[in-house]
Amino acid sequence: MTYQNPLRDEQDRRLPRIAGPATLVIFGVTGDLARKKLMPAVYDLANRGLLPPGFSLVGYARRDWASQDFAQIVEESVKQYARTEFRQEVWDQLNEGFRFVPGDFSDDQAFDHLRRTLEELDQQRGTRGNHAYYLSIPPKFFGEVIGQLKEHGLTDQDRGWKRVVVEKPFGHDLESARELNAIVSEVFPPEAVFRIDHYLGKETVQNILALRFANNLFEPVWNSNYVDHVQITMAEDIGIGGRAGYYDGIGAARDVIQNHLLQLLALVGMEEPLAFDAHQLRREKQKVLAQVRVPDRIARATARGQYAPGWAGGEKVNGYLQEEDIPATSTTETYAAIKLTVDNRRWAGVPFYLRTGKRLGRRVTEVAVVFKRAPYLPFSEQAVEDLTQNALVIRIQPDEGVTIRFGAKVPSTEMEIRDVNMDFAYGGAFTEASPEAYERLILDMLLGDPPLFPQQEEVDLSWKILDPILDYWDKHGKPEQYESGTWGPQSADDMLARDGRTWRRP
Repeated sequence: MTYQNPLRDEQDRRLPRIAGPATLVIFGVTGDLARKKLMPAVYDLANRGLLPPGFSLVGYARRDWASQDFAQIVEESVKQYARTEFRQEVWDQLNEGFRFVPGDFSDDQAFDHLRRTLEELDQQRGTRGNHAYYLSIPPKFFGEVIGQLKEHGLTDQDRGWKRVVVEKPFGHDLESARELNAIVSEVFPPEAVFRIDHYLGKETVQNILALRFANNLFEPVWNSNYVDHVQITMAEDIGIGGRAGYYDGIGAARDVIQNHLLQLLALVGMEEPLAFDAHQLRREKQKVLAQVRVPDRIARATARGQYAPGWAGGEKVNGYLQEEDIPATSTTETYAAIKLTVDNRRWAGVPFYLRTGKRLGRRVTEVAVVFKRAPYLPFSEQAVEDLTQNALVIRIQPDEGVTIRFGAKVPSTEMEIRDVNMDFAYGGAFTEASPEAYERLILDMLLGDPPLFPQQEEVDLSWKILDPILDYWDKHGKPEQYESGTWGPQSADDMLARDGRTWRRP
């Protein structure tokens, strides 16, 4: 199979990427992910002309709904969360392919009903036996659902393709990730398994590849000769909300570092691939992840915290231990920071600092490549006392773009040099609105185009990096409290201070 270039815009009129006939089945269709992301993304794809007229959507959940009730729920979600404008003619065409199957995951009759529904859609809508199963459900149910699909003849690849979409987390450690993979791979071949990491669908994440390999300006200095260190940050200003049942026992490291931040590290650190297809991209990312090392002294190279009461958005907020359904003895971290190195020629001696947390100063995700100071400055100390290090900052959310920080002379009769920023913003540079990550990923899955989906090898390598840290944390102490609205625990600042560095304040 020939795969599409992941850097090519799907709206390119010369090479339109329009999905073929298919039915998407969403298990867990009543959850927040389906309501806020998946169903609006399906509508946005249809509104952009990227789904065929016969495309069909089946919801499966424990609700006593008829198909028309399901359609009303989808319409409400679309009108509230879709990125593109609501157009009645698009909605009417899409609505014709909506079906709902009520039942729980152990209900044999419900899966018989699902099989009959898909057969009817194949005949009525021309979906040709092409079925994608989106598991928007907790991982503990994957085995049961996949077993039911197999038992009821819904995974047969002889007539049309059958694909399964798996949402993170991919296990809670290396052992569980491998057990989960064994369950999935027993029924679906590797090319039919799509592991969703929605960060990889973001335009600004993909722009890391364009920035590096389409420009001769950056790649020559993208190495340890010039780079001092790299900071990768995903900060949230909100707490856990109503996710206590999911979040407690998982924590910030498993929830964000294992997938999102290590994938960003791989894109920043990888070598140039031979081609931008799935095999070559994965190969280079896997090489980097295999070369990542955790420092021997984990206590000095990591930090973890739990948000305490404080102020956020001008309001007094509870601490993590005061949140509803959180045990008072919980040691789940809401902040995690780790220092990693990459043992290869390009990155020898360059630390990668990864951090994520809730109830921090503001919501931001960014990659900051901080460069070494110039080896010699022919200026007085007073002239450069306000000059810091050059940096290239890739802003992933919310203000997508790139900032370059460099030194420039202050307009005056004296020689005084200060930091200035040169800024590129997606919203100001392009007239086209960026598609949502789930639009891109759902379309790629329907096309069978896998470059942006991590394979099991990447998942295993990520857990090999994180497991020693999690094991150490389990055996040593508990998270440090930090006030809500600040930038995390003191131990995180100390971690960088020991290296003579400080965290960026986004």
